[in-house]
Amino acid sequence: GNELVIFLADQKEPYFKPRVKLPMKSLGVTITSVVPGDYDGDSQMDVLLTTQAPSHGKDELSVFIFWGHNQTLDLNHKTMLNKTFHDEPLVMDFNGDLIPDVFGVTSDSSKPQVLLGGNLSWHPALETQNKMYIPHSHAFIDLNNDFTADLFLTTSPNSKTVQFETWVNKDGNFSKVGRSKEMPSGAKVVGQSVFADFDGDGQSEHLLPVCEDETCQRSAIYLTKLGLDQWIPVLQDFRNKDTVWGFVPYQNDKSSTEISFPITLHIGDYNMDGYPDALAILKNTSGSNQQAFLLENVPCNNVSCKSVRRMFKVFWELSDLNQIKDAVVATFFDIYEDGILDIIVLSKGYSNKDFAIHTLKNNFEADAYFVKVIVLSGLCSNDCPRKIT
Repeated sequence: GNELVIFLADQKEPYFKPRVKLPMKSLGVTITSVVPGDYDGDSQMDVLLTTQAPSHGKDELSVFIFWGHNQTLDLNHKTMLNKTFHDEPLVMDFNGDLIPDVFGVTSDSSKPQVLLGGNLSWHPALETQNKMYIPHSHAFIDLNNDFTADLFLTTSPNSKTVQFETWVNKDGNFSKVGRSKEMPSGAKVVGQSVFADFDGDGQSEHLLPVCEDETCQRSAIYLTKLGLDQWIPVLQDFRNKDTVWGFVPYQNDKSSTEISFPITLHIGDYNMDGYPDALAILKNTSGSNQQAFLLENVPCNNVSCKSVRRMFKVFWELSDLNQIKDAVVATFFDIYEDGILDIIVLSKGYSNKDFAIHTLKNNFEADAYFVKVIVLSGLCSNDCPRKIT
């Protein structure tokens, strides 16, 4: 699209009201992602946009930061970064100053660089030998349980393989730990890595959706963690009666007009049992139907997942979810602010470029209080806007 609209949440219907509109048509670009954050440390929410211009290749993304002021954004109050990225950048706090930084491979270097928030200065980030895999699924997450976020990188030593590198954060310096982890043997298509405490042991596990052939006739989800050498399958059964379903492979076709999404699991605990469930987009392998499915985290009932004690089971018969055809993205979101996760699904409209947004209310009944945690940046002391402290 070429317009950004920010909807503000409300306790009364309509629950989301359009408040800020940023038309980007005059700049001649298509918006590819939106990342809110306080990029200059003034305690006002800014918005980073990555964009693609028709005059550039698909692998060249320009970045704009629109500076927030009095709860609004202004087309004239923006900064365009002086470098372009090969892939969507990762927003993270690289130097620990509580201001988000922008990490990625730019047009003028094959190694990752970081743009530090605040003074917007560029610096080399890591001395990694491998190329970054596109589309990446890097993560800024504590992988060794020392309460400091480390850096997880998806790299690609050649066009056929994907590897995973762990860079541990020690006093603000990142150093690579051990050798790179190979993707599961037999995997031909690799989706986006995601992290969740899958088995409830207090440690994050690495979940990876894959296909074992190029067309995703055979799909699987594997699990591993730091210090574990093998990949454990937590979902291999994609058969519903006589129909086999599978993930939808990402089409990195630069000439295609159709928008393709990487294979992604969106994580959330929909039934509040303490174990993370997932949403995934699956395609009928013998037809063209493409839908969102809920994957429930259940006790393991076969020998292959015995060591993690849990596995995913596909919920085939969710009628409201099954009615949404041509789904392309599905994610969890607490629409009613009641501590119970609802579902938002994006589906294709009448043309390839049109999308419809569907919301499904989770009718799970939970008679419980919940704590909503909002993490503030910690930067604001006595000069907050409108004297909020």
